[in-house]
Amino acid sequence: MKQRNFLATVMVAAGMSLYLYSCNGSGEGDKTTEVKPDTATTKTTETPVAAKPANMAVIKHKVANYAKWFVAYTSDDSARLANGLNSYVIGRGIDGDSNTVLVAMKMADVDKAKAMAASPGLKARMQQGGVVGVPAINFVETVWSDTSTNASTVRLVISHRVKDWDAWKKEFDSHKQTRMDAGLTDRVIGHEFGDNHAVIIAFAVTDMAKAKAFLASKDLKDKMAAAGVEGPPTMFFYNVAKRY
Repeated sequence: MKQRNFLATVMVAAGMSLYLYSCNGSGEGDKTTEVKPDTATTKTTETPVAAKPANMAVIKHKVANYAKWFVAYTSDDSARLANGLNSYVIGRGIDGDSNTVLVAMKMADVDKAKAMAASPGLKARMQQGGVVGVPAINFVETVWSDTSTNASTVRLVISHRVKDWDAWKKEFDSHKQTRMDAGLTDRVIGHEFGDNHAVIIAFAVTDMAKAKAFLASKDLKDKMAAAGVEGPPTMFFYNVAKRY
């Protein structure tokens, strides 16, 4: 019995020594410091996760009368919301083209958005609003966007086809400073859903004269050829008429 008590005492002492060593970094029990639970500080390092930019549904069409069309568009807001579409920007063409309207909407569900775009109900409502001709509709998978405030209300949207997305993106990124020097600030970079050969880009325009000169330049033509752009791009300048 005495031997058992002796062994138990040794084991308890050894356990206490190990505990004090692990808490204090040394085996000297007289230097231990008690840390109260309410004063202990636990630091954790978390890597911030960037929010995925919103995908967009973009519609461009002509209207007979902008004011009449805007009333009809506003009255259809509940139908858009039911299909996961939230109004973001309405733009009107410049250079005498103010009845060409661009509507950009944040898109939560591409399948719902496509179903609504193909519905007879939307076609009827567009006709009531005075839409002229067949609208151009794009469902954009956004790769990058800048949602910070930009003083300019002039925008440019460019769309074109490319041979290879990665090759094009590499060339495009390398030309950013040149674009900025020409009065173009990147706002949205993306491509058609299910087709990354169909590129869609939006810019804020801070200097229209410089921007137009750049777009007509040999430098840009050569850069686009090097990036694998196929065929001439489609370009549309507009003023932001409404932000949501």
